[in-house]
Amino acid sequence: MGRNRGLTKTFGQEKPIIGALHFSPLLGYKGFRDLNEVLKNALLDLKALEMGGVNGVVLENNYDFPHRIFVNPETVAAMTYLGAEIRKRTNLPLGVSVLWNDYKASLSIAKVIGGAFVRISSFVDDISTDFGEIHPDPDEIVAYRKSIGAEKIALFSDIQVKYSKNLNGQPIERSAMEAEKKCADAVIVSGKATGEPPAIEKLVSCKNSVGIPVLIGSGMDAKNAASLLRYADGAIVGTYFKAGKISGKERNAKPYTARVDVSKVKKLMRTLSV
Repeated sequence: MGRNRGLTKTFGQEKPIIGALHFSPLLGYKGFRDLNEVLKNALLDLKALEMGGVNGVVLENNYDFPHRIFVNPETVAAMTYLGAEIRKRTNLPLGVSVLWNDYKASLSIAKVIGGAFVRISSFVDDISTDFGEIHPDPDEIVAYRKSIGAEKIALFSDIQVKYSKNLNGQPIERSAMEAEKKCADAVIVSGKATGEPPAIEKLVSCKNSVGIPVLIGSGMDAKNAASLLRYADGAIVGTYFKAGKISGKERNAKPYTARVDVSKVKKLMRTLSV
């Protein structure tokens, strides 16, 4: 219980399921048409996630592609506006993830909209991505959080995140230990790509190495949820909740026109209440 105390306080659930709310393309990206349309789609997804019974929601600019390691001002403006409108319409805990690794944008938006946590794709790992190398400084991230008075916003740190090559050359449990040492509030373990769950042995080795929660960051669905959560402390679920099937032609696995399917959310949540 001690490991999950912070999650229980934030989400009202010892092993929370956090639904990912992926915004349609924002200003400056292919597919953007109107910010009101983005909000309309986001609210449809929010309603489905709420009705399905998730314990929290993370807001993400998943379809701003190609991603930028640090985003432009128009992305921050759009996500702040959308996040504030969503905050008015839900009591669920909200998180922010600005892709690829813009911790300043994520923390600032979360602070302004009353967010509870941020997801940081690269916190302690030096990684190579399709969009460039990332060499994070966790001390700088924590200092920035303090500088804007956002100490209460939890840092959920991906370790050896999907769609990247780990440049540190170290086992994942070492990354988990470093993240905990540098004040991460939880670590996130994913598979190699969207729709692929993490290996059980990686979840186990991380849980045995740290005293903070270990969350699943990809690939959880109604079929494997109960078994995966035997080895983890919660999960972030995005693509599975959307209508349609995963397509190998889509980098994001499903198109931005696919809405969250409330029946799929309920199906997963039912498997965890048995």
